[in-house]
Amino acid sequence: MKKARIIDRLFGMMGWTVTVVSLFILALFIGVTLKLGLERLNLDFLLGYPSRFPEKAGILPALLGTFWLFVLTLIITVPIGVSAAIFLEEFMKPGKWATIIEFTIYNLSGVPSVIYGLLGLQFFVRWFGWGPTLISGAATLALLILPVVIVAAREALRAVPNTIREAALALGATRWQTVWHQVLPAAGPGIATGVILALSRAVGETAPILVIGAAGFIAFLPKGPFDDFTALPVQIFNWVSRPQHGFIVTAAAAIIVLLGLVFLLNGVAIFLRWKWQQRQKW
Repeated sequence: MKKARIIDRLFGMMGWTVTVVSLFILALFIGVTLKLGLERLNLDFLLGYPSRFPEKAGILPALLGTFWLFVLTLIITVPIGVSAAIFLEEFMKPGKWATIIEFTIYNLSGVPSVIYGLLGLQFFVRWFGWGPTLISGAATLALLILPVVIVAAREALRAVPNTIREAALALGATRWQTVWHQVLPAAGPGIATGVILALSRAVGETAPILVIGAAGFIAFLPKGPFDDFTALPVQIFNWVSRPQHGFIVTAAAAIIVLLGLVFLLNGVAIFLRWKWQQRQKW
């Protein structure tokens, strides 16, 4: 018992140490970024176009490209991911194939993002002939976050009490009617939380869209899914690769905008989780 208590205390101290160090590094990173970028953050920067002069460079094409990627990835991911989760959790019988599929999904969620970029380059850019366009980028990011969405949606469906299913079936509802009218609405906030968190990861990804050929400099606004594009992570990567100090300041301002978008998405996910918990209490 004494050894167990000592081990518990050691692990507790290690956990606190790692947490404090992580928070310190995060605070240091955000502080340095704010110090560099706040002076450059203004309306002209948000509504301006890229330029070879750092004091004139803006992020409007990259910001709009990120918005396009977000919307298209959402449109692709939600129907496929939620449908797959419903089938695996509600309709597929337990067995060898179910175990293999579940194991594969968990493994895919840990594959490095650059591998998905190579997959998107081969399939969407070359085989499908879409080129380095918005739809290729969105499809690649959808592949990247689909395993995360499926796992999150399955967990949300699994959290719905079986008594709801049994009551609906006892009243004469079919299996699909039970899932559509009872289980899915109850699991909705949990599914939405998982989708938003996955999309917040996709918004900040650089490697996959760099691999498929996203442009580092675009002086026009994309108007459709098959237009060339750039995104905030790519634009930031392009600026920090340049030797002039002015581009470092401009990149810091773009990082502030990107962090704001990610924090906003995470805040929405936390709010949905809180609302769901409040609903469960009632």
